[in-house]
Amino acid sequence: MLNMRPVSDDDLTARARIRDVAMALFAEQGVKATTIRAIADAAGVSPGLVQHHFGSKEELRQACDEHVLSYIREQVTEGITDHNLERPEFVEAVRRTAPPLMKYLGRALVDGSPAAAAMFDELVSVTAANLARGDHSDADHRARATVLTAMKLGITVLHEHVSRALGTDLYGPQGALRVGQAQLDLIRPEFVGLELHERARTGLDKFGEQR
Repeated sequence: MLNMRPVSDDDLTARARIRDVAMALFAEQGVKATTIRAIADAAGVSPGLVQHHFGSKEELRQACDEHVLSYIREQVTEGITDHNLERPEFVEAVRRTAPPLMKYLGRALVDGSPAAAAMFDELVSVTAANLARGDHSDADHRARATVLTAMKLGITVLHEHVSRALGTDLYGPQGALRVGQAQLDLIRPEFVGLELHERARTGLDKFGEQR
């Protein structure tokens, strides 16, 4: 079980640091090859503190999964529900904060863990709900959401190849801009909704103007 006892602000900071270091190591070398001691060393803490906060490596992995899903839900809410897609500040914030989480998700998908399956299903459900919003046709939103999710996550899984083909880091400002614009070029506006498509395009254009 996860340790549920109250913790200090310093403990909370250490917990987040341990989680972030674990995500980076899991993404780089996989969960199986990553030890509690390696995580502790990279985070600058003792193995006992890692276990204090998370109990076991499996529980730490679960915390990483939950963090990724929580982040995705927050960005969907902030970007789509709260109408911030057209704000370049939102685009930059996502570009800056998303890479470590997406690299972790990409590795989890390659490793084929049960958690990766759950995250994929969650992303499909979120995407399907957004596609169905305001669309009362008989379109198969579940199938469309599944394919769209697989296509978008394919970029994450193949990020090293994408970066090489682009000649620039996928997660850098120029790489993120080019990939984002290419995705909008390839997706019909009616597919995601004309208003949503235009707001996303506006946000990317403004983001590009600031480069």
